[in-house]
Amino acid sequence: MINNPLELPLQQQPVWKKVLSYRIGGVIPVGVYIPFMLVVYFLIHSGHFPQDMLGAASIMMLYGFILGEIGKRIPILKDLGGAPILATFVPSYMVYAGLMPQAAIDTVTVFMEQTNFLYLYIAIVICGSILGMNRDLMVNAIVKLFVPIIAGTLLATGAGMLTGIGLGLGAYKTFFYVLVPIMAGGVGEGAIPLSIGYSQILGTTQEENFAAVLPAVMLGSLCAIILSGLLNKLGQKKPELSGNGTLLKSGDSDVLKYAEDKDKKPINLNQMATGAVMAVGFFMLGNLAAEAVGLPGVIVMLFAAVIVKYFNLLPKQLQDGAQMMQRFFVVAVTYPLLLGMGVAKTPWESLVSVLSPAYLITIAVTVITMVATGYFIGKWMNMYPVEAAIITGTRCSQGGTGDVAILTACDRLQLMPFAQVCTRLGGAATVTAAIFLLRWLTL
Repeated sequence: MINNPLELPLQQQPVWKKVLSYRIGGVIPVGVYIPFMLVVYFLIHSGHFPQDMLGAASIMMLYGFILGEIGKRIPILKDLGGAPILATFVPSYMVYAGLMPQAAIDTVTVFMEQTNFLYLYIAIVICGSILGMNRDLMVNAIVKLFVPIIAGTLLATGAGMLTGIGLGLGAYKTFFYVLVPIMAGGVGEGAIPLSIGYSQILGTTQEENFAAVLPAVMLGSLCAIILSGLLNKLGQKKPELSGNGTLLKSGDSDVLKYAEDKDKKPINLNQMATGAVMAVGFFMLGNLAAEAVGLPGVIVMLFAAVIVKYFNLLPKQLQDGAQMMQRFFVVAVTYPLLLGMGVAKTPWESLVSVLSPAYLITIAVTVITMVATGYFIGKWMNMYPVEAAIITGTRCSQGGTGDVAILTACDRLQLMPFAQVCTRLGGAATVTAAIFLLRWLTL
């Protein structure tokens, strides 16, 4: 005889038990979320809210998971990547409109700016993704991916230039303040060095150049997120176009997957801890070698992980541990992280300050051309066109944050290593070429 209502099957439990057991964002039960929210509310309004990592984590979890949950439920928007869009851009507006307590804003901002938490997330996701891949097809996919990336960059630049010039933006503004920022690789690795280079060449301030290039970075990434959600919907309606996270067609069961046996593999806490240590170690190695090789530390880390996987230098249990840790971060950290980026790194004023039909249309045409090129080139090169288009679209992402949002919108975070190659290497090449071109034009 069952006396405890919680021991009953879900369909036989009282309605209030079902409600309290419902998990917001698939993580926090309502019965935990509400008391947690009340505690944080009273701490903030009593002036005793902790201005540290625990305080930041509280805000990021409470807002991030609920916004992600809402984004998954709104008709139409849910198919356009509504969860990451809401988790990133609603907090940005809330900060602008004063709808979030200042103590919460300050705590999250300090945490995101001083801890570099985004790179911990990326390190763990990249290491877990690479070490969980099929070795041979991983190498083939990275080599093949450069063709749609290069083709997409050239065609998107051409289409964007024609659109911007035709709509009256002018060639100079279209290229240097719309197209280049979209493909620059984000904020930290793209917009900031770009604005510094522009200011040194043009004799203007870094701040005004940063404000001028930032909206294109963010709006291009938003467009890529929406297209990613649409591509996911296309793959669901036409399964033959999608590999469900697999990039290459192989013709047999040996395909490049995120975790071929992820549902059968038991969780081992010791292996997970080892996986986290390895991810941090790879990241530190990347930083150590970055200056010597002239590449971003994240890319060096990625290449190091690829080399380790290619030569099978780690035992299987260590590779499994990295993959387990990645699965944990994808489930538990993604939406809180997006919330933090929305609060600390996505100023609403910059987004709306330059909005005009010509500006928006030029951005949309550029990103759509990039994604469409990836789709058709990928199909021609025996890739799954949906995955090829999504990865090529990360060429327009807002750096690591944009990659997370784009891949979350289509439920394909296992493609993170390829997204990082596309975003980081493509962005570094774009920034370098743009600064050299601007210097040549001003001579």
